[in-house]
Amino acid sequence: MTDTIQNRYDFVLLFDVQDGNPNGDPDAGNLPRVDAETGKGLVTDVCLKRKVRNYVGLKHGEQPPYEIYVKEKAILNKQHERAYIEIGAGDELKNDKKRKGGSRVEEARQWMCRNFFDVRTFGAVMSTGVNCGQVRGPVQMTFARSIDPVVALEHSITRMAVATEAEAEKQDGDNRTMGRKFTVPYGLYVAHGFVSAPLANQTGFSEKDLALLWESLKNMFEHDRSAARGMMATRKLVVFKHESNMGNAPAHELFDRVQIILKNDVTAPRSFSDYDVSVKAENLPNGVSILDL
Repeated sequence: MTDTIQNRYDFVLLFDVQDGNPNGDPDAGNLPRVDAETGKGLVTDVCLKRKVRNYVGLKHGEQPPYEIYVKEKAILNKQHERAYIEIGAGDELKNDKKRKGGSRVEEARQWMCRNFFDVRTFGAVMSTGVNCGQVRGPVQMTFARSIDPVVALEHSITRMAVATEAEAEKQDGDNRTMGRKFTVPYGLYVAHGFVSAPLANQTGFSEKDLALLWESLKNMFEHDRSAARGMMATRKLVVFKHESNMGNAPAHELFDRVQIILKNDVTAPRSFSDYDVSVKAENLPNGVSILDL
């Protein structure tokens, strides 16, 4: 990839959910994730990256240079083998059982970066089995946390059918299947992210990739609808651009400029309009600007 980025970026992502489960915890019966001490909702960085990957895969049809490395039902070592075949080192890979890649690991790593958007964006550990090295991604994100505590509601649901004849016989033909569904009535979540220019130069993350990242963050929920996530939306994306590739101000000082306050007459928020959101754009540190996306 050419035209790698030359600026550092820090960003704030605001998104919300209404009557849905933004990120269920499989270790807790798929309950919405919460901070046990504060009751505030959580959405993992892995969950958000998954949605970016899905958006990019849908838009570009899983074609290089926008293939997706970590995707449903993927066999990662098969992708590693592809890299060695493409760089003309398939025979060397077969013959070098000990090093699993021999002297061509760096070439394979570069091939993976060129062809897979999520490798050159988020990084990857590709030293399992067939060794394509490790990539430290230039784009990193935090867990998202809700502004206010959320309430996880449990709903009983009924399916007017059963899966087997044995189930039907037990119910004398009533044929009902009971289940549970968990939702959050409303939650406004905030995640923070970082884009490193020096690391982008190592992976080939380009200006075009950066534009696709912003597009994905703004639109990823539009193509992630389900019964559990029907009403989720990106509400605001605030991007701070640094003139320097190493940065012109600490990220936390920039993040503090984004203020989200619950309106005085609201006790139980149920929509984005229940909040006042503002960005302090005056007196920015020298070398820092706010992008209008």
